[in-house]
Amino acid sequence: MTDVAATALEAFRTELERLQRDAATVLAAAVDEAAIEAARIEFAGARSGRLKAAQKLLGGLDPAAKPEGGRLFNEAKAAVAALLEVAQERVGSAEESLPPVDVTLPGEILPRGHMHPITRTIRQVQEIMGRLGFESVDGPEVEDQWHNFEALAISPEHPARDPLDNFYLSVAQAADPLLLRSQTSTVQIRVMESREPPLRIVSLGRVYRPDTADATHYPMFHQVEGLLIEPGTTMAHLKSVLRLFASSFLGGDVHVRFRPSFFPFTEPSVEVDMEWGGRWVEMGGAGMVDPAVLAAVGYDPDVVTGFAFGLGVERIAARRYGVDDIRDFYRNDVRFLRQF
Repeated sequence: MTDVAATALEAFRTELERLQRDAATVLAAAVDEAAIEAARIEFAGARSGRLKAAQKLLGGLDPAAKPEGGRLFNEAKAAVAALLEVAQERVGSAEESLPPVDVTLPGEILPRGHMHPITRTIRQVQEIMGRLGFESVDGPEVEDQWHNFEALAISPEHPARDPLDNFYLSVAQAADPLLLRSQTSTVQIRVMESREPPLRIVSLGRVYRPDTADATHYPMFHQVEGLLIEPGTTMAHLKSVLRLFASSFLGGDVHVRFRPSFFPFTEPSVEVDMEWGGRWVEMGGAGMVDPAVLAAVGYDPDVVTGFAFGLGVERIAARRYGVDDIRDFYRNDVRFLRQF
């Protein structure tokens, strides 16, 4: 046998020894049938196994070295087979030692979540107003001066535009500073700018005002804002819609009363109280849409009239569920939320 043939045979022997060591390491770490099967494919696979690759090397040996190479290959193949058998017996005996599973036992009941009471209230309001013919719409929470103030007839000197009463996102003295919307009336302006009357819409969403948090106020809260624009609309229509909504949401015979008030974007303006269970509760503001607002969006105040109302979602939710402090809705106390 030449020196070259002897060197090739020694390299073949080294490769087979490495293969056996690797197989022993991998199979010793296998803990289930899937791991053993993966090891079998890696080392003894008929197409791409490492033994198959070694067999191809055997074909390239010198004819004088092939008998010895064949003997070494067969020994390696037998060693890998033995390692696989030992691993399979070990895993099989471990699985047999596991206690039997009683399939008749009841399964473990996993805790299930549910909708937050505010989300549930919003969806109930949308469903009730939908039955009254109002389309649910939405708009951005970051607004400009036009949609949040000017189109709603809130003049530059009005105190509602004071930096201390809003969350401005840029310098309040800038030409057109952006802010977090302080009311969902902004959505009404956007819809009226893009559509012609008649309109029946309701918008629900988050609004922001720097109020001190207490039992009835919060810096972030939700509003439901309704708008109806049709020829011949009166305050009687407004009161009827609010009473139908209150009766559907709170249940029973709910009375609604109006108290004179002032809002720049409605004329006349009223505060809305609802009586339920022998108690009057202030729920929000309402009124007939000011002609200046109609003109600002391109409507003819001599042809169409309309009403608008805004109610606090937290307030009607608190009334519906008997909650005394709206801050409880945001404390993330599971013991409180689990009640709903």
